[in-house]
Amino acid sequence: MNLSKEELQRYSRHLLMDEFGTEAQLKLKNSKVLVVGAGGLGNPCLLYLAAAGVGFLGIADDDVVHTSNLQRQVLFGEADIGKSKSETAKIHLLAKNPLIEINTHPHIIKGNTLALISLYDIVIDGTDNIYTRYLLNDACVILNKPLIYGAIFKFEGQLSVFNYNDGPTYRCLYPQNNDAQIIPGCAEVGVLGVLPGIIGTMQAAEAIKIITGVGEPLSGKLLILNLLNNATEIFRFKLNPSNREIKTLSEYNESCEPKNEIDYSTLTNWQESKDIQLIDVREEYEFERYNIGGVNLPLSELEEHLNKIHKAKFTVVVCETGSRSLKAMALIKAYIPSIEIYNLKGGLQNSK
Repeated sequence: MNLSKEELQRYSRHLLMDEFGTEAQLKLKNSKVLVVGAGGLGNPCLLYLAAAGVGFLGIADDDVVHTSNLQRQVLFGEADIGKSKSETAKIHLLAKNPLIEINTHPHIIKGNTLALISLYDIVIDGTDNIYTRYLLNDACVILNKPLIYGAIFKFEGQLSVFNYNDGPTYRCLYPQNNDAQIIPGCAEVGVLGVLPGIIGTMQAAEAIKIITGVGEPLSGKLLILNLLNNATEIFRFKLNPSNREIKTLSEYNESCEPKNEIDYSTLTNWQESKDIQLIDVREEYEFERYNIGGVNLPLSELEEHLNKIHKAKFTVVVCETGSRSLKAMALIKAYIPSIEIYNLKGGLQNSK
């Protein structure tokens, strides 16, 4: 397969580099990359992979565009609000580069993960869900596919490459059931809009390096970027051989699925039939704007007020999306081991 005249013109700045050239560009043209999550990280990653000439892109996302996305998700505009992220991204990307192919996938779940990932050469994690990260990791280990990881939190971003040439995996860096990894997402604590742009673009760069063989991927290394002082650190981590022995996705689901979670309808029934202790761990201004009752003990101050929690009462912890409340539940359980405590799955956003 050769480059067409139009491709030679479009990618001419790549072709001018001695280290890159036609051979590397052809590798991009023949590659297939799956981006899971078309949000803050996925947007810039998809933009640059499409512009670079990756021949076949897959986009997996079941969400729609919200107004609050526009601060950082640069593929979308006002006219896209309420539309499917994956389908809208496809339209905009093909408008920028009609020489590539794009397929969309409405969602990624345990039942379709292996079949979906088997269609691609590389998987890029643009999610903000820890359980999806373990699912993607384990599927990539089983299928021997490289996984490019990116994460953002306020002003800090992380980047790494897992499962590259039998290298370390996500589990080597973050063992399962690690409470420290229950980190609030953008909807919980916010993020500086340019940060996912930087990390997402770097994820695209890692994919291009792996595809073309130009440069050294971040395998066995975790890059941490702090935008407040522009400090960059790289931490090295090693392979735990047992983490490459995963054979089925059920190992992930059994060990990492959160326990003691209830849905909103169950909580409503309990409020009517039980004497429950409801703890809202959002910030005070969030609680004042909207709440369903209970006591407000913000997660940021929770450790100072653990003594206010009734030890013998049936307890439910809530926040906006269910992430902060999971962290709070772990703190409370550590302080009061005997307490019967539950988390509101999906948070209060499901009650509005």
